[in-house]
Amino acid sequence: MTARLNHTIVAARDRDRSAVFLAEILGLPAPLKLGPFAVVTVGERLTLDYVESDGEIVPQHYAFLVEEAEFDEIFERIRQGGLPYWADPYRHQRDAINHWDDGRGVYFEDPNGHLLEIITKPYGSAGTEAQRPHPLIASQIAVDDAQPGGSDARPRSDDKRGGAALAGVERPG
Repeated sequence: MTARLNHTIVAARDRDRSAVFLAEILGLPAPLKLGPFAVVTVGERLTLDYVESDGEIVPQHYAFLVEEAEFDEIFERIRQGGLPYWADPYRHQRDAINHWDDGRGVYFEDPNGHLLEIITKPYGSAGTEAQRPHPLIASQIAVDDAQPGGSDARPRSDDKRGGAALAGVERPG
C-alpha cells in the first residue's frame, strides 16, 4: 500500500474566512463545513482542514503545484487583491516572481500569516541543467571540496566508515 497525505489541519483565527480565502485565490470549489473544520479540497484526495485557534498561530508553509494557465489566473487574483508577494520564501524579493527550474513561482501570505506558494515546476525538476536552477540545487558539491583537507575523494580501503567518509559523517561505534 502506498501512503498518501489525505488532510492536514491548518490553524486559523477565522476558519471560514481563511478557508474561503484559499479556495478563492486558488480557484477551488467552496469549502465545506465538517464539524469544527472548514475543509478545502486541494487535490483528488487532499484537503486542508481549517480550525479556529485562540492561541498563537505558528505560520506554516503550503506549496501548490499548478499548471501555467492556472498560475496566470492565481497570480492575477493575488495582484487584484493587492496582496504582497515575493519571489523567495525569505520575503527579500518583493513584487517579483521566480523562474526556478525554468518554471514560475511566487510566495504570498494568507490571513493568518501562513506562507503560501504556487509553482509551475516541482523543486529540482529541471536539475542543474536548467537556465535558472532552483537555488537549493543550483550547484553541485565537488567531491574534492567535501573532503576535509584533501583532494583525494576516494575512501581508503582501510576506511571503515565507507560512504560516510564522503559525507564527512562519523558512524557510531
